[in-house]
This record gives sequence, structure tokens and C-alpha cells, in this order.
Amino acid sequence: MVIKVFLATSSGSTAIKKKQQDVVGFLEALKVEYAELDIACNEQNRMWMRQNVPEEKKPSNGIPLPPQIFNEESYCGDYDTFFDAKEDNTVYAFLGLPPPPGSKEAQEEDEEQEEEEDAGLQEGEEEAE
Repeated sequence: MVIKVFLATSSGSTAIKKKQQDVVGFLEALKVEYAELDIACNEQNRMWMRQNVPEEKKPSNGIPLPPQIFNEESYCGDYDTFFDAKEDNTVYAFLGLPPPPGSKEAQEEDEEQEEEEDAGLQEGEEEAE
């Protein structure tokens, strides 16, 4: 599975450049395999991105701005949803990837599973009585 980050290498907007750098830098820090797909110089990339961002996720003008993030063909989100996932320590879930062992996200998943198992055991014990 390859994460695809659609970005514009020749964007005139410093805000877009910063968002793109933030996404790419964070993926590199996590050692997540990704591919940068330029929409400024490649019309096919631009058209594919625009067609595959879900309608409900497109801005009011209908044209999504970079960065847009996909896991293969599956839409993950834009910068704002990426940022929220980063703040919530749920980037791997956002990207549709399993969290690596020992990561905060994996530890939280383990804790949730243990709580669910404990709750299930308690229910089973109550039913047995």
C-alpha cells in the first residue's frame, strides 16, 4: 500500500506550501512509504485528484486544493483532516495503515481491546451467575 500525496510543486501560496511540507515531513518522520504526485505540472494527476475527492469533501467552489491524501485509490482526507488525526495520534488510522508496534496509536488500540475484553468477561460472568 502506497500513500499518495497530491501536491503542487509550483504553488504561489505559502500557506499551501507549508501544509504540503507539514504532511510530507510528518510522513517521512513516521517512515511511511508515500509518493508525491504533482498536480501543477501533470494534468493527469490533477484530473485524477479532482475526480476522486468525494463530493462532500470538496470546497464550495468544487476544486479541492493540495495537499490531498489517498491510500492507493482510497481517499484519506485533506490537510485539515490530516492535522486533526495528527493532533489525536490517529494518523495511521487516518491513512488506513496498521500502527507499528510500540507506537502511541498501537498502545491505545491495545488498551481499547483490553477494556472491551474485560467488559465482555464481566458480562459473561454475570450471565453465568
